[in-house]
Order: sequence, then C-alpha cells, then structure tokens
Amino acid sequence: MNPTTPPTAVLISEVGPRDGLQSVAATMPTADKLRWIDALHAAGVREIEVASFVPARLLPQMADAAEVVRHAITLPGLTVMALVPNRRGAQAALEAGVHKLTMPVSASAAHSLANVRKTREEMVDEVRAIAELRRDLAPHVRLEAGISTAFGCTLQGDVPEDEVIWLAAQCVEAGADEAGLSDTVGYANPAQVRRLFRRLRAELGDRAGAAHMHNTRGLGLANCLAAYEEGVRTFDASLGGLGGCPYAPGASGNVVTEDLVFMFEAMGVRTGIDLQRLIAARAPLIAGLPGEAVYGMTSEAGLPKGFVQGNYAHV
Repeated sequence: MNPTTPPTAVLISEVGPRDGLQSVAATMPTADKLRWIDALHAAGVREIEVASFVPARLLPQMADAAEVVRHAITLPGLTVMALVPNRRGAQAALEAGVHKLTMPVSASAAHSLANVRKTREEMVDEVRAIAELRRDLAPHVRLEAGISTAFGCTLQGDVPEDEVIWLAAQCVEAGADEAGLSDTVGYANPAQVRRLFRRLRAELGDRAGAAHMHNTRGLGLANCLAAYEEGVRTFDASLGGLGGCPYAPGASGNVVTEDLVFMFEAMGVRTGIDLQRLIAARAPLIAGLPGEAVYGMTSEAGLPKGFVQGNYAHV
C-alpha cells in the first residue's frame, strides 16, 4: 500500500452484553451492565449488541433488555443493537428504541430446531414478518440476518456451503438489509472463511454483512484476518472472550475484543477504539460477574514497548 493511502477502517461490533451474558449462568445486575456499556463506549466502541429480546423465563439474564436499551441509546454516536428471534421480540426491541435488529437464522437444520424450534424456511418467513414490522414502525432501523452455524454444526456436522449462501440470499430477499456469517461452534478455518465470504460477497455485494467468529479451537483471529482479506469490514467480538451458544455443546469462546483490536491496530488498520481504555473496560465486567472466567492475551501481556496506537503511515 502506498504510504499516503489511508488504511481501510474496520467496525468492531461488541456483542458481550448480549452473546456473552446470555451464555453464563449468573445474571449481571443491571447497574453493572450499564457501567460496562458506558466503559465500552468511553473506549470508542461505536456498535454494541446490548441485549436479546426473549422471554425472561427462558433467559433471565436478558430480563432487563428494554431498560438497558433505553440507557444505551443516550450515549452519543453509539449504534445500539439487539438480537430478536421472532416478530414479538422485534416489536419489543423497536418500542425500546434500538437502532439495529439482528436475527439469528441457522444454516444447520438441526441447530435451527434446537435453537428456535423452527425450520430454516420458517425463519425466513420470520425475517419477512420482522422486515414488514420494521417498515411500518421504524423504517430507519436496520435489520441484519446472522447466518449461524455457517461453517459447521456440533449437532449436524457438515453444513453444505450452497445452503449457507442460499439461506443468506433468502434472508436479504425477505427484507434483511444484510446477511453475515457466524462460526457459532468454532469449526471454521481460514481457507473455508475466505471461500464462503468470497461467495457471499459475490452473491450479495454490499449486503454481505459481518464476520462473527469464535475462538473455540484457537483460530478466531486467523479467521477474522481471512475475512478481512476478502473485504469484510465489520467484525463481532466479545470483551474478555465472554460467551458462546447455549444450544451448541462445546461452543464457548467468542473472539476477544481486545485481541482483535490489537491485531488490526498493530497492522495499521483503524478501529477507532482506544486499547488502554478497552482493557480498562474489563473492570466493570469482572465486577459484575465475580468468579466468571475472562480471556485475552493482550490484556495479560500488555502492549508492546514502543507501540503507538494511531501510527498508520507505515501501512
């Protein structure tokens, strides 16, 4: 790259307050959640998935979803995102004031039935219903379909790539603004990530969405880099690596936000996130979930001597 050419920025979408918190047994008190979200925002994180709108009897960790959203939307410049599994959840999220809805649609037939008790085709119908609801209630709100188990499934095993691309296209046709790919159970490898995102971008163009990778087998960062090299510019990650999927056995371990931000910043790719403040944001997370394991190599090792964030001229 020419030294005068500015590097391409990436958007790191923090999913810990949703994906992380719904994957642990303990329930973080609401006040601690708000302090954590405030600390993430202060570090420069500009998109946070703050909650999941599901029945409290199923996920008591998310019982305060509306209250968390109402606080988060007061933070300047922050895109507040929530996961919704169906039309009822979408309506509650829209009424709370979210800026973006994300809907999980599993490429694995077995995982779809285990996760939401619906077939893939029925989930496409839900996407269509939510898109219509969004159009009527809040047309400015964006809707993303996250194609989960896109790289394999602990329940089903192999998930044919043709079915992944077909499903993503179906979701966009049904009204989703974009469709991203999720390595829900940590099966992906970099060659597979390159191949699938190349196909997704060929199929959907600028409607191809985020990469949501897990670090279950230690390949999370490598897979994010592979996606970046295929043109992906939005990446989900969780502070401290908190979270996984409760309906995919053995699937713990989101990509660690701190390590992902360090990788990109060390490469000279702008994230807009201050690493020191991001590492400091672990404090309210740990305080709110005492005893819960958190991960991250960068936070343990510290930043390299002479590392200056924002030095992009050498790229």
